[in-house]
Amino acid sequence: MKPLLYILCSFLMLSSAKAQDSSFLLVRSFRGDIADATMDNLDNLYLISTTGQVRKFNANGDSAGIYNQTRNYGKLYSIDVSNPLKPILFFKDFSTIVLLDRFLSNRGVLDLRKLNILQPGAVGLAYDNTIWVFDEYDNKLKKIDDQGNKLLETADFRTALNTTIRPQKIINDNGLVYLADTASGVFVFDNYGSFKKKIALKNWSSLLIKENYLIHTVGDEIVVYNSSTFTDKRKRIPGSFQPYIHAFSTPTKLVTFSGDSLRIYQYRF
Repeated sequence: MKPLLYILCSFLMLSSAKAQDSSFLLVRSFRGDIADATMDNLDNLYLISTTGQVRKFNANGDSAGIYNQTRNYGKLYSIDVSNPLKPILFFKDFSTIVLLDRFLSNRGVLDLRKLNILQPGAVGLAYDNTIWVFDEYDNKLKKIDDQGNKLLETADFRTALNTTIRPQKIINDNGLVYLADTASGVFVFDNYGSFKKKIALKNWSSLLIKENYLIHTVGDEIVVYNSSTFTDKRKRIPGSFQPYIHAFSTPTKLVTFSGDSLRIYQYRF
């Protein structure tokens, strides 16, 4: 009787795992030198190599652009593709922003030190296609245009908020600016830099914001947090997807990757 019970339990566990996996559909995979990756709202995929080369692939998996000027500004710290027509590259060690077009051709370069932004910690595209920069030197959020003209500067957040912010990401969405610090939480401002609230969202490894939803990965889970209702939905990434080193999620896609391979899954809750 016990062997039969063991077989039945094993079958139920296997069936449950398959049911869980069935909500994820593998749609595309890539191989090569992959140090980082991101995806825009048109499902274009951007692969960053260990040398800093950026390759763009459209939603069908076809090559759509390449950025090869990899040794000019040191290591690529971040890429913002919130506007697929205007990706921006941030080279933190050289305090430099590179502006690209939709084919990843160079449109311009901003040396932030020359703009008196002495210690840029994070950058992000603004709703009007200008650029947000967080300056860790004076703990201020600053807004500049493509020519480097300063359009806006907040007060020192150490005084205004009685805390020090060290964001890794700046996301401008739905009339709000999010300074996201995986250690301290997400600080929310309006488009003029006035503080609105803090969201106690920490320890995320990737973060995307769409309207009131903060879509992030934490460990082996996709979490969608609704900042209006203060509720979240969680979905476990199937163990069968291992091994991978990194993962990030859009509202409909899960992307997992390691040093030499990447997979894109369509998923639903």
